[in-house]
Amino acid sequence: MTHAQVAIATAPHPCGDGVPPRLLVLRALGLGDLLTAVPALRALRRAHPGHELVLAAPARTAEAAAATGVVDRLVATTAPGRAVPARIEWAGAPPDVAVDLHGNGPPSHLLLDALRPARLLAYAHPHTPWIPGPSWREDEHERSRWCRLLAWYGIPADADDLRIPAPEVPSPAPGCVVVHPGADSAARRWPAERFAAVARWLHAAGHRVVVTAGAGEGRLGHAVARQAGLPPDAVLGGDDDVPFSRLAALVAHARAVVVGDTGLAHLATALGTPSVVLFGPVSPRLWGPPPSPRHRVLWHPDDTTPGSGNDEVRPGDPHGDRPDERLLRITVDEVLDAVDRLPQPQTTDPRTAARSSASGTCDAPPRIPVAEGRLR
Repeated sequence: MTHAQVAIATAPHPCGDGVPPRLLVLRALGLGDLLTAVPALRALRRAHPGHELVLAAPARTAEAAAATGVVDRLVATTAPGRAVPARIEWAGAPPDVAVDLHGNGPPSHLLLDALRPARLLAYAHPHTPWIPGPSWREDEHERSRWCRLLAWYGIPADADDLRIPAPEVPSPAPGCVVVHPGADSAARRWPAERFAAVARWLHAAGHRVVVTAGAGEGRLGHAVARQAGLPPDAVLGGDDDVPFSRLAALVAHARAVVVGDTGLAHLATALGTPSVVLFGPVSPRLWGPPPSPRHRVLWHPDDTTPGSGNDEVRPGDPHGDRPDERLLRITVDEVLDAVDRLPQPQTTDPRTAARSSASGTCDAPPRIPVAEGRLR
């Protein structure tokens, strides 16, 4: 399936008869955040089939938004880091419905409320008491969080409705193992030399290894490739983000993905590609893939027995400037063992596979072999 294009709004919205009402969704974050919101976006689409669904998000997510199959238009936003945008460039009549899938607090609530929507869906907050909504929970998985919000307003949503189709463009390296050493913060970046050791073993086992790098991560990607004994052309990206269609094609047709808690992990989940995901400062209970043999989660939390005083779901600072101590507890051998236990990637249409899985007819595919006789 070729991903359709989502228009990025650059002109005033037309008014008058025949113009559909608009549903505005605020999710002005990154790729992984967008993909975890797919179940909620699909629920909103089903509940408002006659509305134009407008997503307020960074322009770089437009192609990924198109891949969801439910977004009609994107209003580009800008903000540093994970901050709430200062404004949404909105023209024409107010939104019929506005939905806060960005966070839980006055900044995002007030940003949407200023557009005077006929209806605003958001979590309750004491500083915006005129906006009704359910109570926020700190220990909730991101996909489930937004589905629960919609359910409170009478909109059924399925947190497992998260798959997107692979693009029809060819993969630049079909059958490869993708190693992605980057992450937005140092706290969630496993050491480069360990990623390199994993890549070296996989290469020795006969796998083609591709090291992916986001914008500004070229130096990291090439360091990992060099230490792993891979050629420079084994690195994809680095100067700029890899175009989404090319990245999605790579991941969709990969044998496996080895990645930290970052956007590429969510892309592997959305495409059904086997993955090994490394967690550190934040529990996979909040951001991990759904339970499946296709996804292996590695995490070594602190003692969380009653009275220990440790946070069960956010034991570290996800935005810290050094690798989290829980992330550093993960060893190279653990990652290789996890890759060794992965099934081969799914090759059928995700929608067909989802139906097979739901009916219990999906057989477990064979595992992915790693190098024989490696040191333990």
